[in-house]
Amino acid sequence: MNELFKALSDENRRKILDILRNGDMTAGEIAQHFNMSKPGISQHLNVLKNAQLVFSIKKGQYVYYSLNSTIFQDVMKWVVQFSDNHKGETNNENN
Repeated sequence: MNELFKALSDENRRKILDILRNGDMTAGEIAQHFNMSKPGISQHLNVLKNAQLVFSIKKGQYVYYSLNSTIFQDVMKWVVQFSDNHKGETNNENN
C-alpha cells in the first residue's frame, strides 16, 4: 500500500493515470502529453508498475501500458471502510 500512495503522490503520475483512462498507450504516446524526456516518462511508468497501478503488455515491438482497475477497486474498498466505521461516531459528535 505504501508504494501505491508514493505513486499517487506525484502530479505527473496522476496525469499518466488520467491519460490511460482513455485506453492503452505506448510510452511514446504518453510522452506526447508531457514536456519531459522519454526516460523521465519511463521512470514514472516504472513507479506506477511497481505500485501495480498499471500493467505493461508487449505487442510486437511496442510496450503498451494500461490501468489496473482491480487495484483501484481494492483501494476504494479500503477507503470506504473508514467512512462506514466512523459514520455513527461523527453523527454522535455533532449532537
